[in-house]
Amino acid sequence: MAKEYSRAQRVAEQMKKEVAGIIMREMKDPRVKMATVSDVWVSGDLRYAKIYVTFLDNDEQSVNKGIRILNRAKGFFRTLIGQAMQLRIVPEVSFHYDKSLDEGFRMSDLISRTVRHDAELREENSGETEGAEPENNSEETENSDATTK
Repeated sequence: MAKEYSRAQRVAEQMKKEVAGIIMREMKDPRVKMATVSDVWVSGDLRYAKIYVTFLDNDEQSVNKGIRILNRAKGFFRTLIGQAMQLRIVPEVSFHYDKSLDEGFRMSDLISRTVRHDAELREENSGETEGAEPENNSEETENSDATTK
């Protein structure tokens, strides 16, 4: 059975494609040419849309500048979206920075550092136990034999 999508989800997917095309082809400002649309959320009544973008240059100052530029061009985007999608009500758009990519890189870095640290600890511990003879605790073996019988 086919999965059903709400109208808001379908509009969001189409808006994502349209906005990405507008940024790539129509925007004249070079500061936002390297923006990527990562997600679009549209309200159930199709009146509001949040557009999440990422930038190639991820420093905080250029990200804030890019978001400001995109939010100043809301009317431009809304006009072109309305022409392309032919909606009765064109959603009010707002642009937001998508931090999930940065968080993913941060988590990946933490995991790789932890794995590397564990490997170093394993090497240190294996070096210490190679020269040492295993302890034979006969008292423990006798007690465990007695409990199993």
